[in-house]
Amino acid sequence: MPDNDIPDRDPPDKSTQPEVLKVLVVEDEPVALEAHTAYVERVPGFVVAATAATSHEALRALQSTPVDVVLLDMNLPDRHGLDVIRAMRAGGHQADVIAVTSARDLDVVRAAVSLGVVQYLLKPFVFATLRDRLEAYRAYRTQLGDTQHLSTQAEVDEVFAGVRTSTPTALPKGMSEDLLARVTRALRDSATGLSASELGEAVGVSRVTARRYAEHLSDSRLAVRTQRYAGAGRPEVEYRWVG
Repeated sequence: MPDNDIPDRDPPDKSTQPEVLKVLVVEDEPVALEAHTAYVERVPGFVVAATAATSHEALRALQSTPVDVVLLDMNLPDRHGLDVIRAMRAGGHQADVIAVTSARDLDVVRAAVSLGVVQYLLKPFVFATLRDRLEAYRAYRTQLGDTQHLSTQAEVDEVFAGVRTSTPTALPKGMSEDLLARVTRALRDSATGLSASELGEAVGVSRVTARRYAEHLSDSRLAVRTQRYAGAGRPEVEYRWVG
């Protein structure tokens, strides 16, 4: 068909295209960094703009890469996450922060809130948990839009409600947050890998139950499976915390 016979098509209206939000993922554990990066990339409307394993790398990335939100591990080898946020603000970086940590310290949570952290994620978490937090963050950004001034209390309430998830993320059927936390602590505090039997004994549950929770953590890339060889018998699977 000749060029002049091709019907004109209007270019797509960019104003109707959803904004792609850029994320900086900061995590010092290589396996967890890979998992969190993959999780972010699976959520529509978000893209990983950069990754970092230390506070130095994170602050350097912020200098060169436009970022909307930082998924920040609070326990980095060279600086605590709270100090990273303070350094961000002192350097003029206004990206929002979603804090990620295995610590349940109330003082840390309070300090994070005072520094403007918009979400707080406790390890271990599954993809659905992070997805819900990111979608809530997107709702918050959408609610803000281009508005510079809020006229009523209702508008203020809507903005603050937008950053909260509407419902808690459910674990797989039959699993509880309390037991998951106990299994996580047992693995994290162990200097060596634990078999399902050893893990069950440590937390007071059956080997089968312990193995189910350990497998869940392994599937979430917060623990790894290894083979333990003892004599000529069949090797035993053990689990080691990496998150």
